[in-house]
Amino acid sequence: MANVQIIEGFHEADRPLAARLYWQAFREKLGFVMAPDEKALRFLEYVLDPAFALSAYDSTGELLGLAGYKTEKGAMVGGSFSVLAQIYGGFGALWRAGMLSVLEREVEAGVLLMDGIFVAECARGKGVGSQLLCCIKEKACVSNLQSVRLDVIDANPRARALYERHGFVARKTEYLGLLCYLYGFRSSTEMHCPTSLSG
Repeated sequence: MANVQIIEGFHEADRPLAARLYWQAFREKLGFVMAPDEKALRFLEYVLDPAFALSAYDSTGELLGLAGYKTEKGAMVGGSFSVLAQIYGGFGALWRAGMLSVLEREVEAGVLLMDGIFVAECARGKGVGSQLLCCIKEKACVSNLQSVRLDVIDANPRARALYERHGFVARKTEYLGLLCYLYGFRSSTEMHCPTSLSG
């Protein structure tokens, strides 16, 4: 897609749109835990941190997609228990925190951990996701990290094919067991892509 600009962070005015795009991309995976939609969007709009995101904009200034990452300093999608409680109530926050912890991934030394990548429906299939991935790898390289890591679910073979085209290789697969009936996917595969520092 021509005339796409990738920037650090996202414009504050686009926070609600960023939350909607994230929810559209991950609702199938997180719907049971984060629903109803209205509360999920409120939570995401509150916690999304542009300090840990790269964004794609077109020539008119429209947000087309984001790629988030996680470091020891924070993540694009964070949020404390108190924020969950503020939106879902005490009991709602308690069980949701437990369910979300199942999906939590720890930061590794020398590795940039991706925290989600998503593209607006109108821009899919036009290379925006590829541009974001390339910039994420560049981000890892200039940060003196040896590789980029992401996790892809079995229910998203299209995303996995994109990652493989960009040099990501599967390392291991984890199975959810009976939790698959709650999350809507059976397994998650950890994939790594080395930066130029690795080779």
